Amino acid sequence: MRPEQSSVIPVEVLRGFRSRDDTTREWAAQVSAVALDLLQRWELRPEGTVRSGEAGVLVPVRRADGTPAALKLQVPCAETTAAIIGLTRWQGAGIVRLLDSDADRGGMLLERLQGDRALETVEDDDAAVRVVGGLLARLHAVAAPDGLPRLATVTAEMIDDAPAAARVLDDDDRSRLDRWVDTVSAVADDTGDRLLHWDLHYGNVLAADREPWLAIDPEPLVGDPGFDLWPALDSGWSDDPARTDAPRLVRRRFDILTEMLDLDRQRAAAWTRARLLQNTLWDIEDGQPAISAAAKLVDDALLAAHSSDMR
Repeated sequence: MRPEQSSVIPVEVLRGFRSRDDTTREWAAQVSAVALDLLQRWELRPEGTVRSGEAGVLVPVRRADGTPAALKLQVPCAETTAAIIGLTRWQGAGIVRLLDSDADRGGMLLERLQGDRALETVEDDDAAVRVVGGLLARLHAVAAPDGLPRLATVTAEMIDDAPAAARVLDDDDRSRLDRWVDTVSAVADDTGDRLLHWDLHYGNVLAADREPWLAIDPEPLVGDPGFDLWPALDSGWSDDPARTDAPRLVRRRFDILTEMLDLDRQRAAAWTRARLLQNTLWDIEDGQPAISAAAKLVDDALLAAHSSDMR
């Protein structure tokens, strides 16, 4: 007997999505029906608490053979298709395993991880960032498939958009942003060919059964591994950039990640500044006419690391 729609995804879980753009509101109105269809097609039984995230909802399920899994539902779009392409290529190596998918309906059947235990709960920061480094090394080792966005395109768009965006900044911020553009332009001739996660912060690493830790929620991109460092550098302190230990954390994490991934430190710093540039352009587009304190802190920490290298 099919469960009632309201029993699969509670109304309160979807409430936040109904206040967004038209596409998301339309998806929220239909997602319970999509969930029911996929539960039936993939022979799944819902169990446990349905969770919502930034991009969609996650329904804990049990497969016909009794194994636990998770049905992830999000807006069908280019990002959803890219996630499916990336997860298919990675085949669970360092990342949650994709068991089935329906890109047209925004559905992914994933192995069940321990959603209540993320890497951000680990108190030893060196240990935590080494977990991220180990996962990134495995993810980057996989050749990128066709059909994914490329860092070359992202970089060209940032460089083109920066001059107009810089006009809303004060003199100090404009000078900093111009320096980032120059830095990124200097490495833009070789944007890399690795399969990147694009969002591997501590909250996107969960404890698992088949391995201690696995990555989740990729936003696959083809590019230079240095472009993948910023989320880990920024994890855990960016909501409070006044923390006295934040610059030390950033430098230490940068040291560990560049060593583990065998990256050229100067190029890795340049691609990290590309992330700062990208985030700032997004902030300006959203009506924030200033470089964030967290972005300035990361930039300054990288400058300090470079000064140390030159001694």
